Parts: sequence; C-alpha cells; structure tokens
Amino acid sequence: MDPKAFILGMSAIGAGLAALAGLGAGIGTGIATGKAVEAVGRQPEAKNEIINTLIIGSAFSEATAIYGLLIAILLVVVKTLG
Repeated sequence: MDPKAFILGMSAIGAGLAALAGLGAGIGTGIATGKAVEAVGRQPEAKNEIINTLIIGSAFSEATAIYGLLIAILLVVVKTLG
C-alpha cells in the first residue's frame, strides 16, 4: 500500500469525523432553544434574561461547529495539495 494514499485516506476519514461536530452543535442548539421556549412560557417576565443566555450558549455551540468544519476543510485541502 502506498503510504501517501494511506495518509490521504485517513485524512479524509478524519475530515468526515470532524465535520460531525456540526451534528452535535445542531442538536445542542435545538435542545437549548426548546428549553428556552419552555422557560419563557413558564416565566414570561424573565424573557430578556432567558434570551440573552440562549444567545450566548448558541454562540458557543455554533463556534464548536465552525471549528470542526475548519478542521475538516484543512484536512482535505492540505493533504490533497501537499
């Protein structure tokens, strides 16, 4: 087996696994949004604090998805060009 082909294949598998970070972030953001809607329904007077916390949490969650996507792109592009 050609070592270069093996490394290229493993980097493609790694890129696929890194791209799965988006799946976790999407599920996490969806669950958090659902819980925020429940919380606003129970305590409408705390709506602003709940929304602020939701936005901050969603930003952190989506940042992990962006990092995973960046790693996946880097693994594919760098190995195919190099």
